[in-house]
Amino acid sequence: MAHYDMLVIGTGPAGQKAAVQAAKLGKKVGVIERNEVVGGVCINTGTIPSKSLREAVLYLSGFRQRSLYGAGYRLKQTITIEDLAVRSQHVIRNEIRIVQNQMARNRVEMIFGTAGFVDPHRLRIHHAAGAVEHTADFIVIAVGTEPARPAHIPFDDRHIIDTDGLLTLNHVPTSIVIVGGGVIGTEYASILATLGVPVTLIDKRPRLLEFVDAEIIAALQRQMKDIGVTLYHNEEVVGIQKAANGDITVTLQQARPVTTTTLMYAIGRVGATRWLNLEQAGLAADSRGRLTVNEHFQTPVPHIYAAGDIIGFPALASTSMQQGRHASCHAFGQPDRTDTALLPYGIYSIPEISMVGRNEEELTAAKVPFATGIARYREIARGQLIGDETGMLKLIFHRQTREVLGVHAIGEGATELIHIGQAVMAYHGKIDYFVDTVFNYPTLAECYKVAALDGINQLPRPWTPHP
Repeated sequence: MAHYDMLVIGTGPAGQKAAVQAAKLGKKVGVIERNEVVGGVCINTGTIPSKSLREAVLYLSGFRQRSLYGAGYRLKQTITIEDLAVRSQHVIRNEIRIVQNQMARNRVEMIFGTAGFVDPHRLRIHHAAGAVEHTADFIVIAVGTEPARPAHIPFDDRHIIDTDGLLTLNHVPTSIVIVGGGVIGTEYASILATLGVPVTLIDKRPRLLEFVDAEIIAALQRQMKDIGVTLYHNEEVVGIQKAANGDITVTLQQARPVTTTTLMYAIGRVGATRWLNLEQAGLAADSRGRLTVNEHFQTPVPHIYAAGDIIGFPALASTSMQQGRHASCHAFGQPDRTDTALLPYGIYSIPEISMVGRNEEELTAAKVPFATGIARYREIARGQLIGDETGMLKLIFHRQTREVLGVHAIGEGATELIHIGQAVMAYHGKIDYFVDTVFNYPTLAECYKVAALDGINQLPRPWTPHP
């Protein structure tokens, strides 16, 4: 048994950064990981593998060059699962090494095994050789999530899979039905359609991703249909039958049944808390396995913190990292601040989407007077150079004060482009900033100037530059 200043459960983005931050403060830190490798869902089954898959598909399919060389252009005519796996495995191995080296450099002790609470300060870690107990002044729960697998869905991990299952298939699906139009379902639907797989995406909501600006989603849905995604909205699955030959028939509430070779169930994720014996620490998870925290990521037991996907929305690797750091700083009395009002959101569909700030629907509901300006990639030289003529950048700003209230983008590089708007918004900048500023040419950043001019020109005249 050993005593630590802090024990962290989980080596995903939140756990990594919580541990390293505490170590930087000179504390004795241990990190517990129940899998054989570090990195959590982010590196091993989620963010990194899915984004590596996306990049492999974009490259091998020649998708980025089709507007230049024609819709039939492909770099490789027959793309196998091995072709796609090479890139993913290369990136995963490198990311694992980076995390291992980071922990070693900062003298964070790695403890492999499955952790469960014995009492609020004590953890028992079960591993192949037995079990050991450790205590800590502070504990950070950063165990992440796992795919929801309802009992009524006949998962077989070959034909009927969850959102982690695609990356373990031994072949590219001949066709696929994806149930659930959330972020993961939307990303995989567009990636597989770009690869040439017939995709049917079924969602019970009236449109995809209702938290995203409606104009951006309308553009996404048009482009998804163009690449071969069949979308069913306001629809629910009422039955799943698998034939002897492996074909799957999906019965819908309203539309005709759909037959496919592969079905992915993508209706959310649940907190991976079932091993933790939370009741021994005086904690309880909600129906989705998530924990409740305050603004400093403290649970109802003050010396126990939780960070990352385990606390729910926004459940991003980027926000999880900041939450982990913040938790460690607060535990050891170091000042730290997390600006939750300006979190950028990235969705790695094809095309990718990113946003920061509020959208039109939110501002309308709040009765805020606003105006919008739009720049389309086809108007920008860089858009022509990279072969993306369908992307767009949208600025939303206050009609009276001209302060920028939201930035929304779809297209190549959207998740990078968004940070310019985020920085301006952080300092309560006005739309005039983009009008007055010179951007490199040719770049996608020029979209900000074009969108700002478009927005300003819609205001009543005369208008004057800001003082």
